[in-house]
Amino acid sequence: MQALVNIHNRLAGLADRAAPEVLPLLARFTFAATLLGYFWASALTKVGPGIFGIFKPSLGAYAQIFPKAMEAVSYNVGDLSFFHWAVVFAGTVAEFILPLLIVIGLFTRLASLGMIGFVIVQSLTDLFGHGGIQHAETLGAWFDRIPDSLILDQRLFWVVILLIPVLKGAGSLSVDRLLKLK
Repeated sequence: MQALVNIHNRLAGLADRAAPEVLPLLARFTFAATLLGYFWASALTKVGPGIFGIFKPSLGAYAQIFPKAMEAVSYNVGDLSFFHWAVVFAGTVAEFILPLLIVIGLFTRLASLGMIGFVIVQSLTDLFGHGGIQHAETLGAWFDRIPDSLILDQRLFWVVILLIPVLKGAGSLSVDRLLKLK
Protein backbone atom coordinates (compact mmCIF):
# COMPACT_ATOMS: atom_id res chain seq x y z
CA MET A 1 0.00 0.00 0.00
CA GLN A 2 2.86 2.37 0.86
CA ALA A 3 4.31 1.84 -2.64
CA LEU A 4 1.01 2.97 -4.17
CA VAL A 5 0.97 6.06 -1.92
CA ASN A 6 4.55 6.87 -2.93
CA ILE A 7 3.73 6.57 -6.65
CA HIS A 8 0.68 8.74 -6.17
CA ASN A 9 2.67 11.37 -4.29
CA ARG A 10 5.44 11.43 -6.93
CA LEU A 11 2.89 11.87 -9.73
CA ALA A 12 1.05 14.54 -7.74
CA GLY A 13 4.35 16.36 -7.20
CA LEU A 14 5.03 16.32 -10.95
CA ALA A 15 1.54 17.65 -11.63
CA ASP A 16 1.98 20.38 -9.01
CA ARG A 17 5.25 21.51 -10.60
CA ALA A 18 3.82 21.44 -14.14
CA ALA A 19 0.51 23.16 -13.36
CA PRO A 20 1.73 26.80 -13.24
CA GLU A 21 3.04 26.49 -16.82
CA VAL A 22 0.62 24.00 -18.32
CA LEU A 23 -2.72 25.36 -17.05
CA PRO A 24 -2.37 28.91 -18.44
CA LEU A 25 -1.14 27.62 -21.79
CA LEU A 26 -3.98 25.09 -22.01
CA ALA A 27 -6.53 27.73 -21.01
CA ARG A 28 -5.28 30.14 -23.68
CA PHE A 29 -5.17 27.34 -26.27
CA THR A 30 -8.72 26.28 -25.37
CA PHE A 31 -9.90 29.89 -25.64
CA ALA A 32 -8.20 30.26 -29.05
CA ALA A 33 -9.55 26.93 -30.32
CA THR A 34 -13.14 27.46 -29.20
CA LEU A 35 -13.95 31.12 -28.54
CA LEU A 36 -11.60 33.35 -30.55
CA GLY A 37 -13.45 32.70 -33.81
CA TYR A 38 -16.81 33.08 -32.09
CA PHE A 39 -15.98 36.52 -30.68
CA TRP A 40 -14.30 37.79 -33.85
CA ALA A 41 -17.22 36.61 -36.01
CA SER A 42 -19.58 38.37 -33.62
CA ALA A 43 -17.47 41.55 -33.75
CA LEU A 44 -17.44 41.49 -37.56
CA THR A 45 -21.26 41.58 -37.60
CA LYS A 46 -21.06 44.87 -35.70
CA VAL A 47 -18.71 46.68 -38.10
CA GLY A 48 -20.33 48.99 -40.61
CA PRO A 49 -19.31 49.26 -44.27
CA GLY A 50 -16.03 50.72 -45.47
CA ILE A 51 -12.57 51.15 -44.05
CA PHE A 52 -13.86 53.20 -41.10
CA GLY A 53 -16.81 50.88 -40.47
CA ILE A 54 -15.72 50.33 -36.88
CA PHE A 55 -16.72 53.95 -36.19
CA LYS A 56 -20.14 53.52 -37.84
CA PRO A 57 -21.48 50.29 -36.33
CA SER A 58 -24.04 48.25 -38.23
CA LEU A 59 -27.74 48.26 -37.45
CA GLY A 60 -27.27 44.70 -36.19
CA ALA A 61 -24.71 45.90 -33.65
CA TYR A 62 -27.26 48.14 -32.00
CA ALA A 63 -29.95 45.44 -32.23
CA GLN A 64 -27.62 42.90 -30.56
CA ILE A 65 -26.49 45.17 -27.74
CA PHE A 66 -29.59 47.33 -27.18
CA PRO A 67 -32.53 45.23 -28.44
CA LYS A 68 -35.23 46.97 -26.41
CA ALA A 69 -33.90 50.48 -27.16
CA MET A 70 -33.82 49.66 -30.88
CA GLU A 71 -37.37 48.37 -30.77
CA ALA A 72 -38.44 51.54 -28.94
CA VAL A 73 -37.03 53.74 -31.74
CA SER A 74 -38.36 51.47 -34.53
CA TYR A 75 -34.79 50.44 -35.40
CA ASN A 76 -33.79 54.00 -36.34
CA VAL A 77 -30.20 54.31 -35.06
CA GLY A 78 -30.36 58.08 -35.53
CA ASP A 79 -32.81 58.28 -32.63
CA LEU A 80 -30.33 56.73 -30.19
CA SER A 81 -27.93 58.74 -28.06
CA PHE A 82 -24.16 59.14 -28.13
CA PHE A 83 -24.10 56.79 -25.13
CA HIS A 84 -25.53 53.99 -27.28
CA TRP A 85 -22.88 54.58 -29.97
CA ALA A 86 -20.08 54.65 -27.35
CA VAL A 87 -21.19 51.35 -25.79
CA VAL A 88 -21.54 49.65 -29.17
CA PHE A 89 -18.17 51.00 -30.33
CA ALA A 90 -16.41 49.98 -27.10
CA GLY A 91 -18.04 46.54 -27.15
CA THR A 92 -17.01 45.96 -30.76
CA VAL A 93 -13.42 47.04 -30.13
CA ALA A 94 -13.30 44.88 -26.99
CA GLU A 95 -14.60 41.89 -28.93
CA PHE A 96 -11.64 42.20 -31.30
CA ILE A 97 -8.86 43.29 -28.93
CA LEU A 98 -9.43 41.30 -25.71
CA PRO A 99 -9.46 37.85 -27.38
CA LEU A 100 -6.31 38.72 -29.33
CA LEU A 101 -4.54 39.83 -26.15
CA ILE A 102 -5.47 36.56 -24.45
CA VAL A 103 -4.26 34.41 -27.33
CA ILE A 104 -0.87 36.13 -27.66
CA GLY A 105 -0.57 36.44 -23.89
CA LEU A 106 -0.27 40.22 -23.55
CA PHE A 107 -1.79 41.86 -20.47
CA THR A 108 -3.44 38.49 -20.14
CA ARG A 109 -4.81 38.88 -16.62
CA LEU A 110 -6.54 42.16 -17.48
CA ALA A 111 -7.73 40.92 -20.87
CA SER A 112 -9.17 37.76 -19.31
CA LEU A 113 -10.87 39.77 -16.59
CA GLY A 114 -12.28 42.08 -19.27
CA MET A 115 -13.60 39.07 -21.20
CA ILE A 116 -15.25 37.73 -18.06
CA GLY A 117 -17.02 41.08 -17.70
CA PHE A 118 -17.90 40.94 -21.39
CA VAL A 119 -19.38 37.43 -21.02
CA ILE A 120 -21.44 38.55 -18.01
CA VAL A 121 -22.83 41.57 -19.88
CA GLN A 122 -23.43 39.42 -22.97
CA SER A 123 -25.29 36.85 -20.87
CA LEU A 124 -27.45 39.47 -19.16
CA THR A 125 -28.26 41.02 -22.54
CA ASP A 126 -29.18 37.61 -23.95
CA LEU A 127 -31.37 36.84 -20.95
CA PHE A 128 -33.12 40.15 -20.36
CA GLY A 129 -32.66 42.11 -23.61
CA HIS A 130 -33.40 39.25 -25.98
CA GLY A 131 -35.85 37.40 -23.72
CA GLY A 132 -33.74 34.28 -23.10
CA ILE A 133 -34.82 34.30 -19.46
CA GLN A 134 -38.28 33.23 -20.62
CA HIS A 135 -36.92 30.09 -22.32
CA ALA A 136 -35.80 27.40 -19.91
CA GLU A 137 -33.77 25.63 -22.60
CA THR A 138 -31.75 28.80 -23.28
CA LEU A 139 -31.22 29.70 -19.64
CA GLY A 140 -30.59 26.13 -18.57
CA ALA A 141 -30.00 24.95 -15.05
CA TRP A 142 -26.97 23.74 -13.19
CA PHE A 143 -26.98 20.22 -11.74
CA ASP A 144 -29.69 19.08 -14.18
CA ARG A 145 -27.72 16.36 -16.04
CA ILE A 146 -28.05 18.35 -19.31
CA PRO A 147 -24.83 20.26 -20.01
CA ASP A 148 -25.78 22.17 -23.16
CA SER A 149 -27.79 25.21 -22.16
CA LEU A 150 -26.59 28.36 -23.89
CA ILE A 151 -26.31 30.58 -20.85
CA LEU A 152 -25.73 28.88 -17.51
CA ASP A 153 -23.78 25.85 -18.75
CA GLN A 154 -21.73 27.18 -21.66
CA ARG A 155 -20.96 30.55 -20.15
CA LEU A 156 -19.80 28.91 -16.90
CA PHE A 157 -17.22 26.93 -18.90
CA TRP A 158 -16.13 30.14 -20.65
CA VAL A 159 -15.68 31.98 -17.35
CA VAL A 160 -13.73 29.10 -15.76
CA ILE A 161 -11.37 28.95 -18.77
CA LEU A 162 -10.88 32.72 -18.46
CA LEU A 163 -10.32 32.55 -14.70
CA ILE A 164 -7.21 30.41 -15.13
CA PRO A 165 -5.17 33.22 -16.79
CA VAL A 166 -6.63 35.75 -14.33
CA LEU A 167 -5.33 33.67 -11.42
CA LYS A 168 -2.21 32.09 -12.95
CA GLY A 169 -1.11 34.59 -15.61
CA ALA A 170 -0.32 33.77 -19.23
CA GLY A 171 2.35 31.13 -18.71
CA SER A 172 5.80 30.92 -20.27
CA LEU A 173 4.79 31.01 -23.94
CA SER A 174 3.47 34.56 -23.89
CA VAL A 175 4.34 38.15 -24.56
CA ASP A 176 3.75 38.81 -20.86
CA ARG A 177 6.68 36.52 -20.05
CA LEU A 178 8.89 38.25 -22.63
CA LEU A 179 8.05 41.63 -21.07
CA LYS A 180 8.41 40.16 -17.57
CA LEU A 181 4.82 41.07 -16.67
CA LYS A 182 3.26 39.14 -13.81
